[in-house]
Amino acid sequence: MSTQVLARKYRPRSFTDGLVGQEHVVKALTHALESQRLHHAYLFTGTRGVGKTTLARILAKSLNCRGVDGEGGVTAYPCGRCAACTAIDAGRFVDYIEMDAASNRSVEDMSALLDRAVYAPTAGRYKVYMIDEVHMLTSTAFNSMLKTLEEPPEHVKFILATTDPQKIPVTILSRCLQFNLKQMSATSTAQHLAHVLKLEGMQAEENALKLIARAAKGSMRDALSLTDQAIAFCSGNISEPAVREMLGAVDTGYLVEILEALAARNGKQLLEIADRINTRAIGFETALADLAALSYRIALAQTISGTVHEEMADAQAITRLASLLAPEDIQLFYSIAVKGAQEIAWAPDPATGFAMTLLRMLAFLPDQEMAATDSKPLLKPAANVAARLTVPLKPSFSPPNLDNRAGQEKNTFQTIEDWPSLAATLPITGFARQLATQSLLVSDDGALLTLSVSIKNLAEQVNINKLAAALKKMGIERKIQVQIESTTEQSVQKMGKTAYQIEQDNRLLEKEMLEQNVLKDPLVQQLVQEFDAVIVPGSIKPLTGDSK
Repeated sequence: MSTQVLARKYRPRSFTDGLVGQEHVVKALTHALESQRLHHAYLFTGTRGVGKTTLARILAKSLNCRGVDGEGGVTAYPCGRCAACTAIDAGRFVDYIEMDAASNRSVEDMSALLDRAVYAPTAGRYKVYMIDEVHMLTSTAFNSMLKTLEEPPEHVKFILATTDPQKIPVTILSRCLQFNLKQMSATSTAQHLAHVLKLEGMQAEENALKLIARAAKGSMRDALSLTDQAIAFCSGNISEPAVREMLGAVDTGYLVEILEALAARNGKQLLEIADRINTRAIGFETALADLAALSYRIALAQTISGTVHEEMADAQAITRLASLLAPEDIQLFYSIAVKGAQEIAWAPDPATGFAMTLLRMLAFLPDQEMAATDSKPLLKPAANVAARLTVPLKPSFSPPNLDNRAGQEKNTFQTIEDWPSLAATLPITGFARQLATQSLLVSDDGALLTLSVSIKNLAEQVNINKLAAALKKMGIERKIQVQIESTTEQSVQKMGKTAYQIEQDNRLLEKEMLEQNVLKDPLVQQLVQEFDAVIVPGSIKPLTGDSK
């Protein structure tokens, strides 16, 4: 039984032998070889594991293949059986030289290579030099090879490979034919893995292979290495749960629970899910990436009908969440998940960064009553504090009765005077609501409503259009103009406070009421007098739920 790893065992040995995702390069090289239009220098660029070295070896075989009868010439279809082909496959062909530029990067190493290049090939038709990770060469090494690379001997071909072409001097790039190798898609990678496992006589679940393909991130070598690991981990029968455990990937069920908790505005449940994920030692960056991917699938289902098929994994969950969550909320979750995955390395620890990202999703949801928060004050508000409430705790604005407008003008309002109260009642969510609640009224002449906001991003046209549509639904037709002005003490004195500022002020006053009432409690006063007890500032909170 062969002990070779899958990445070596199933390495393509010809242009027609499973070079997944590189059809554009194969087509160009095949046509060049068939027409005998051979260049003296080729540059293959691309990320790790996409086939740069494999293509170099196939090209070397095409240039040196003699055919089964020993009479063949340069061909796009090497036989794989002649002495040159078998020797190159085995890594012992004397005229095919592979050099690692990461460890042979000096001008002395390059000079030694170029000195040997002038000699005729020993066994082949061409002497082929393959320089891997060529971007690691020093500037003097690059300069030393310029002349030879431009006008090499007729029997010499150069193949350069790199993962970072930006570091290669333009003088080198201009002397090469450059081919950019693409990353393989997850679908094509999963299909190739299924083919390889079929040849190996092993069973694998489709979703398990998709997980491996996504984890490989476009690298076929990484995908085959992960498949080797999965075979060992699963004892030959590759299943989705086992692969998830191996990769440290989060189960889709956790992601569905997160979105359901967000829909219910249940912060406690969100933190419980985060703790369970942490207990299973799942990678939080991967969890956020998977959450973003799930959000994309839900957004797709909300936007384009027919994109969710019954045979798809988690089809029922996606359909349910698509109807449960608003499209703008899904867009918000996607953005925060992507941003959170980028910032998780800066967090005090990954678990904290993950939990904070979930709380950020909750905090940026439209301002609604939080689920399961039947909070009630500990005692009645103190009279001296209540007297300071210059604005109502809840907006007092009442929209016009749109059902009883017979004989009236289409627009009941002549001008808008109490903008904060009106903004708080508008039927909008997301950034459009933030625009309404964080803006100040500059003027309203019955046709043009001018607002002032300090956050530039809120003044985007899409938010303005949503605000105008919400006003129209309430019987107020206005063209809206938004000015970008920083909020100052003078502007507050002139135009008043925003709905958001009013809400924050009222919350502070409510908190102060609670503190005053606690201080007036006879038991608390007795504790202060007899034991010098002190009330910790900020520690007094209302009882919630079933607390007694």
